[in-house]
Amino acid sequence: MRLLPVLAAAAAVAVLAPGTAAASPAPARFTTAYGTFTAAAPGATAVTYRPDLVPAGARAHVFGLSAESAGTTTLLFVSGLRPDRAYGAHAHTQPCGATGDAAGPHFQHLPDPAKPSVDPAYANPRNEIWLDFTTDRAGTGFARSTVDWTFADRRAKSVVIHETHTHTDPGHAGTAGARLACLSVGF
Repeated sequence: MRLLPVLAAAAAVAVLAPGTAAASPAPARFTTAYGTFTAAAPGATAVTYRPDLVPAGARAHVFGLSAESAGTTTLLFVSGLRPDRAYGAHAHTQPCGATGDAAGPHFQHLPDPAKPSVDPAYANPRNEIWLDFTTDRAGTGFARSTVDWTFADRRAKSVVIHETHTHTDPGHAGTAGARLACLSVGF
C-alpha cells in the first residue's frame, strides 16, 4: 500500500498537467496528504466519526496539482471502507476536529452569501471540489475533480467523506448526508 502514493503522485504529474508548470506564469503547486483513520484525538489528521462506515484503520490519500494555466486537479484514493458503497467527499474550509462540523462548510471558490449553501449556482462541482466515489468489493475507491481555478488567499484545509453521493437539485445542492470522516489537507 505504501507504493500507492508514489504511483498516484507520478500519475498526477504525468497525466494531469504535462508541461503545465513550465508554461505557467506562477509555479505549479503540488499538495499531498495521507492518513489512517482513527477516533478523534488531539493532533489526529485522519478522523472517523462513523467507524461502521469508515472503519478505524481505513486509509485516504489526497493529491492536488494547481497551476494558473490548468486550474486545480484533486485526486482522492481510499481503502478499507465498506465495500460496494457510494460515498460523497468534498474539500472543506477548516482542518479536521473532534466532530465533523469542525471542518466547516465546503470550500467555495466564489462563496455563496447564503448559509448554508444549497443554491446550485454556488454548490456545484465547478465552484467546489467534489470527490464522490463508490468503493469496489474490496472497499477501495478513487475520485478526481478538476476545476478551472486555483487557490489564492483562502484555501481548503480538509477533505470530508460524506454518507451519500452529492445532491444537485435546488434546495439540496451540495448536500451529501452525514460527515463520516475527515482528512486534513494543506491545499
